[in-house]
Amino acid sequence: MSKKEKRKGFNFPHVYIMFLLVMLLVIVLSWIVPSGQYERNVNPETGITELNTEVFEYVDQAKPIGFMDFFTALHNGVVQSADIIVMLLFASGALYILEKSGAITAGIHKLLRVAGGKEKLIIIVLLTLFSVMGTIGFGEGGIPFIPLAMAVVMGMGYDRITAFATSTVGLAIGFTAGAVNFYTTGVSQSIVGLPIYSGLVFRIVALVIFIVISMVYILRYANKTKANPMKSIVAEEYIEQLENTKKAEYVEEEFTLPRKIALLGLVAVLVGGAYGAIQLGWGMPQLSAVYAIYAVFLVIMLRLDPSEAAVTFGTGAARLLPTALAIGFARSVMILMDQAQIIDPAVHALSGLLSNTGSVITLLVLFLVVIFFNFFVVSGSGKAMILMPIMGPLGKILGINQQVMVVVYQFGDGFTNYLWPTSGGLMAALGMANVNYADWVKFSLKLFMLLHFAAFVLIIVAHYIGLGPA
Repeated sequence: MSKKEKRKGFNFPHVYIMFLLVMLLVIVLSWIVPSGQYERNVNPETGITELNTEVFEYVDQAKPIGFMDFFTALHNGVVQSADIIVMLLFASGALYILEKSGAITAGIHKLLRVAGGKEKLIIIVLLTLFSVMGTIGFGEGGIPFIPLAMAVVMGMGYDRITAFATSTVGLAIGFTAGAVNFYTTGVSQSIVGLPIYSGLVFRIVALVIFIVISMVYILRYANKTKANPMKSIVAEEYIEQLENTKKAEYVEEEFTLPRKIALLGLVAVLVGGAYGAIQLGWGMPQLSAVYAIYAVFLVIMLRLDPSEAAVTFGTGAARLLPTALAIGFARSVMILMDQAQIIDPAVHALSGLLSNTGSVITLLVLFLVVIFFNFFVVSGSGKAMILMPIMGPLGKILGINQQVMVVVYQFGDGFTNYLWPTSGGLMAALGMANVNYADWVKFSLKLFMLLHFAAFVLIIVAHYIGLGPA
């Protein structure tokens, strides 16, 4: 039975259709949930717009969502996501130049020779490397490197799901632990008045725990499917992949000095981008510039024809266009929620509901609320601006210190960025990796449930040890 026949009963909707359905849900909610808003003021010291949790009022919806509003939200979502989209297009273009030059293939062949008998170690190393990228704030910024890691893992004889999980789960657990992730940890701590990146040791311990859980889960699946390819979630494709590998006759690319330097340049891009984001306050424009510089560097180092390299750059960027649109469409959901003014009323109702409950129950409910809210508002920093001004005062009322409330927020935010279908970053990664969303959910759902359980246990531990500063 073919893969197509197996799914005859239900075909998972295309990501664009899923976003349209969620947008329709927002319209339905706009007729059910009364519109309202908190007073907002700009902090003169930070320039950040903050919510005044003491002033809330229900209002008449200023501009009900109309027929054209629904579709113009798609355009506006892409425009408002332009910084992320452009960075990904630049990265994809530059990396495609590297790929077409043969440097990546030569490097993979060399790595595979070295990895003989050490395949599991390579998976562990890649998982750890991507988790480090995630913990310094590489969300969408880590996506262009997923196909590179996948080529290595699949080259060692593992299936596409194992290859995708090795990199993507690494980004997920790193971003969630958020040791030095400004987008969740940094923004949240600044809102509630904590020193930036305080509680670092606790977050590093959490990262190690997440890595161990993920490593065991992924290796267990990898070993099972390598021993019996029929147990692979993508069994049909995996068997074909193995057969093609056996039949393949290729001339091994020479790992020349210029190619080695080109790959070292890629490492420099990673390290430089991380340093710039953490120490120099770089955003997407600067990261785009780094990839543009890298593309020029490749042309010079590998002695490529500039015109041909320019065409290659455009082709590489074009490969990412469908997934870039998915990121913009994800933003469209938030645009409609803002227009309907239904976010603040939901938060206001939550704060009233939890004001008289115990601390553990409150922590659990808040954890689940952040997880659920992430379905609609994927942006870590944007969601922090909405929720932390409520969670901070609520923690003070209930005797839960501010550091614990930040941990609740970041742990509730991170994992589902790589599970919810409204995550533009996830859909971009799936598109680049040619992985079906339903297959990814089938593999990752149990893992993310385990990780969420571990995360909540860590939240309770943080509460009872009085994780500081308070």
